[in-house]
Amino acid sequence: MLDLRRGIGTHRPSVISLGQIWVDIMMNVDEVPAQGGFAVADHPKPSIGGSYRVLEAVSRMGVQAEHAGILGNGLWANFIRQSFQDNGITHIGQDRLDEDSGFRVVLNSGAPQKTFIASYGAEAHGGTDTFSMLEPQEHDVVHISGNTLMDHTATGVDGFLLKAGTDPSTRDYALVINPTNTLRLVNDHMLEDLVLARPIWSCNRQEAMTLAERLGAPIDDSKVTIGGGLDDFMHQLCDGLGATLRAPLVVRVGSLGAWVRMPGGDTTHIPGFPTKAVHTRSAGGCHTGVMCAMLARGHGLPEAVNIANAATSIAISRSVNGIPQCPEYDEAMTLLKK
Repeated sequence: MLDLRRGIGTHRPSVISLGQIWVDIMMNVDEVPAQGGFAVADHPKPSIGGSYRVLEAVSRMGVQAEHAGILGNGLWANFIRQSFQDNGITHIGQDRLDEDSGFRVVLNSGAPQKTFIASYGAEAHGGTDTFSMLEPQEHDVVHISGNTLMDHTATGVDGFLLKAGTDPSTRDYALVINPTNTLRLVNDHMLEDLVLARPIWSCNRQEAMTLAERLGAPIDDSKVTIGGGLDDFMHQLCDGLGATLRAPLVVRVGSLGAWVRMPGGDTTHIPGFPTKAVHTRSAGGCHTGVMCAMLARGHGLPEAVNIANAATSIAISRSVNGIPQCPEYDEAMTLLKK
């Protein structure tokens, strides 16, 4: 069935995200208080979180960005909708009038790990029919994030995966999964269906190691040392995990770039573009979004990752409130030409 919100006429390849979107409220505190304690936050900063950064990056690459997840009705949902409008993102998913979209309070004390307090909203309360109307067209890229795999909306993702089938060669669109750090919480049935769908997997190294552990991939991290050995380990990780997944695999390692493995092929290192970082939030959404946009433009996976590396190096050098700011397409391509 055709979703009329996507329009009728000549099709422009789009990146469609099934990911959840909410509002993040970042609070900088001297330290996270113990139970019954008290802390003063310095200048709370609301921003859009979840899969929004992926779609924002897609739009900045000049590719049509569409959100197929659920938006609610209320203060936070209106903030999200306005951000969509300001950044060229189209919402094609379901709307709920009976509850607002959710939010997360993020406590940042300068420690390596932040503290999160989540209030789930409409985005997490989908069902088996959440994505049943979605019909990706030729050269579209469908993005699935790990943040959609742990609540009621996951049943809708599972239904979409079953419709997508287990043979990528029969699809006229690409399927990309960004598992995020929540992968360890995804149930076995959901993970099995994800693996069987054989999408393109885009992970950071921690996510890739978590996935390898859950799938029993033969990985030995004893070779990783401060003085070297990372390249050998990354080849071992990508070869072992890629062979287990039987699917394309991208593993990001910050300024060092990313390693890419195609099914049955060798693992290739795509170098990064070292730069002075000023961000405190992850740039993974920018990298995944740019990669998806380049796939929609018709680039092969290694080339898409190369452009994503360039865009991400610019993004982390110009953060706003600690959030990396993805550049426009022309700026990323200028860096590549240099």
